[in-house]
Amino acid sequence: MTEAILLFDGICNLCTGAVQFIITHDPEARIRFASLQSAAGQTLLAQHGLVQRLDGSDDTVIYIEDGRVYTHSSAALHVARRLGGALGLAYGLIVVPRFIRDFAYRVIARNRYRWFGKKQVCWLPTPALQARFLS
Repeated sequence: MTEAILLFDGICNLCTGAVQFIITHDPEARIRFASLQSAAGQTLLAQHGLVQRLDGSDDTVIYIEDGRVYTHSSAALHVARRLGGALGLAYGLIVVPRFIRDFAYRVIARNRYRWFGKKQVCWLPTPALQARFLS
C-alpha cells in the first residue's frame, strides 16, 4: 500500500486524541504521523509548497497520500477511507459540497482549544508508537 502521512497540531488535545484514535483503528500502521511543529512536519510542508503557522492559528490537518495533499474535511474523509471498515463509510460524505464540509470542519477547528484545550508542548508518542512518527 502507498505511503500516507497525517500532519497534525501537536499541542491540540482534539488533534492528538484523533491521532490516538487513528492509531487504535489502524493496527496495520498504514498511516504515519508528524506534528506540524516538528522538523519532519516543516520539511513535508516545504516539500509540498505549504505554509502553516506554528502558533496553532491555522485550522487544518494535512493528509498526504500518494503525493497528493488533502486539507480540512477532505483530509479527514481520506483518513477515514484509508482506515476502512465502518469508518470508511464516512468517505461517502465526500459528495457533500466542499464549502459545506469545510465550514463545519472550520467551526470545530477554530474552537478546538477552547472546547478541548491545548498542551504547553507537543504530545510525544510512547516508545512503542515512536516508529509511526516521522522525526
